[in-house]
Amino acid sequence: MHSTTNVTPSKLLWFRNDLRTNDNPALQYFINQSGSNTPAEAIFFISEPQWLSHHWSAIKIDFIKRHAQALVSELALLNIHLSIVTVDDFIAQVDYLKHYCQKNNITNVIANSELEVNEQLRDLACSEQGIPLTLFEADVIVPKGKVLNQSGQMYKVFTPFKRAWLTHIREFGFNYLGDATAITNSQTIKSGQVKESQQNKGSDSISNKWPLVNVVMKQAMPQFYRDKISRYKSNRDVPSIKGTSGLSPYLAAGVLSPNYVLHSLLNKFPDILISSDSEEFCWLNEIIWREFYRHLMFDQPRLCKHQCFNDKYHQSVWPYDQDLFNAWCEGKTGYPLVDAAMRQLNQTGWMHNRLRMVVASFLTKHLLIDWRLGEKYFMQHLIDGDLASNNGGWQWASSTGCDAQPYFRIFNPITQSERFDPKGTFIRKYIPELSKIPDKQIHFPHKYIKQHHLSIYWPAIVDHKEARLNALAFYKSH
Repeated sequence: MHSTTNVTPSKLLWFRNDLRTNDNPALQYFINQSGSNTPAEAIFFISEPQWLSHHWSAIKIDFIKRHAQALVSELALLNIHLSIVTVDDFIAQVDYLKHYCQKNNITNVIANSELEVNEQLRDLACSEQGIPLTLFEADVIVPKGKVLNQSGQMYKVFTPFKRAWLTHIREFGFNYLGDATAITNSQTIKSGQVKESQQNKGSDSISNKWPLVNVVMKQAMPQFYRDKISRYKSNRDVPSIKGTSGLSPYLAAGVLSPNYVLHSLLNKFPDILISSDSEEFCWLNEIIWREFYRHLMFDQPRLCKHQCFNDKYHQSVWPYDQDLFNAWCEGKTGYPLVDAAMRQLNQTGWMHNRLRMVVASFLTKHLLIDWRLGEKYFMQHLIDGDLASNNGGWQWASSTGCDAQPYFRIFNPITQSERFDPKGTFIRKYIPELSKIPDKQIHFPHKYIKQHHLSIYWPAIVDHKEARLNALAFYKSH
């Protein structure tokens, strides 16, 4: 006879794009089910080949790894052991989980859902392989599919979506869960208590200029609310001023909850949901744009597959010139604001939002290069690369998207420079070759350079007026 051992069924917490203890529904459910005094297991997969196939940047991957390592220490205080497992791709994740669940008698794998198509297919494969998934939604404030027009369809224009979104929040509130540590009997973790190891934030970390999210929640966000948000509307378009919140990398990586952002904003400005003309609301409006693009991608999964939202552009054959594209990527277009912006991206892994619109318009309308190439390049370099927001922004700029700018709106990079960088402060920071060019000439310095027999800057690769006419002809042909 063989003796039998009663094995208690167990649960596994699967972290994904949600490396946080604050406002994490999967984590909170996991703790409620497991109890705070019982040792528990969690897992996070590092799958760089998979991430690179989605064009994730090296700086974003480094940023995520730092947060994963910090989360190990934070979860240990909650009696949860986080295993960081390296596998190649989603298929390997499913295989690993299947064997892990069988070996450890896992009856419930708890996780937060992910929006993108490949991630959805991976979860479907988990179910097909008998991996018992319990999923929650953690990436939006209002659940996707809940903000619909009177016909029960997703809004195709941002402004009515925003009004309906605000109405939903005012009527039903939103489900901010707080920090998971508050529902445990374990040691309370104060904000900032878990610190990054010196090794992890050393000079070899390419994302080390971006602090961990606990520092941002404790220091940067209160400072933004105190010192910057009241001038956000007037300062946000000036690239030489640090007038934005800097939260986009944390939201894109899922280490910061959008619910926490709104919760903290309402604590500081209780009337913001009904103060649409205020400076503070101007910033909230950007959060609602993020919601809009995520709801839109949920409604239209084809956007994950690089399809134009506007059907009439599906069959477009975009002119393509490799030299022009290379010049744009390298910041050598001969338009200083465009070049400075691309240098900022290439050097820092981030670009000011106003400049994202300028360089996207330049690529798609001055150079008539397919927006998807720009979308890919941004994802490959941005620390805050996010498929829904990046796709939405590029389709907006190229006039192929939902509620996009009209095709005939073509940003003039010279006048944009004169308006938003009037003294050339930003340009000089990233193009020091132009540091001695007078303010009035720096926005398009070629005449000045020729008159003074200088050889400090490359010529313009296209003429603005001619490029504008070509763009109008291209878009009118559809």
